[in-house]
Amino acid sequence: MRRWGVIAVLAMLSGCALTVSDPRALRPIDSFVPLAGDARVWVEPGHEAYGARVAAALPAAIARVEAAHYLPFARPPRVYVCGSEACFRRYVMTPKLSAAVVPDNRLILSPNLDGREKHRLSALLAHELAHLHLGQRIGHYHSTLPVWFHEGWASLAADGGGAEYAPDAQAYAAIRAGRRVNPATRDAPDKRHRAGAFGLDIFEFYRQSMLLVGWLKAQDETRFRRLVLAVQDNADFEIAFWDIYGQAPAALLAGFYDGVRSETVFNDNGLPIQAAPAKP
Repeated sequence: MRRWGVIAVLAMLSGCALTVSDPRALRPIDSFVPLAGDARVWVEPGHEAYGARVAAALPAAIARVEAAHYLPFARPPRVYVCGSEACFRRYVMTPKLSAAVVPDNRLILSPNLDGREKHRLSALLAHELAHLHLGQRIGHYHSTLPVWFHEGWASLAADGGGAEYAPDAQAYAAIRAGRRVNPATRDAPDKRHRAGAFGLDIFEFYRQSMLLVGWLKAQDETRFRRLVLAVQDNADFEIAFWDIYGQAPAALLAGFYDGVRSETVFNDNGLPIQAAPAKP
């Protein structure tokens, strides 16, 4: 019970760039000032030291995201840094997050990343920047791009950011237990399939989604690059996938799941390696 209690708390602390907040999230941002030395970082007054940590991490995070997306940012990114819980709650209505990109593509960091989750700053910053990068091109959220790809691609760009609390072995164990993302499931404007839809906790969902996207890239990076460039050009994900791979996502990704069930996974070069046994 204690273990599941910890998981539940950690899940609530996860950053999530796809938060659909109520209309108050669209309120004007008027309580931040630009950080001296880096106008891309806007801080809650009095929390400049936190802002300086964000500014120091920003260049590497931007470079990582642009490399993962094969395109530069359409506009220089801006990061809003909340040093207090009151500030973060004012703009992000979904509780217990550590970072979010809310409607109008505004990236907001919570004080968690300057406190108990300080170690996650660089990774979550990259994860949220990945969502901001895509949002600049196609808007905050499109139902034609499934949530598992949104989150998996962002976590892959962030080298696991957002999925830190679920190792690969845990994701593989969930798959073997029948709890897995179903790429055949289509989102709709009023129905988004996230972790609970597949019987996964949030970190398992992020990790499994990242493994799916990483497997696609490892199999054929040329085709993967074509896919994500098409997505960034506002193509329907399913149509673009068929055009590029000649089959549905579920049909191709069955190869990943078959590999996991046979305890074979793939490294970054697409070569089969034996999976480590899942720990209980």
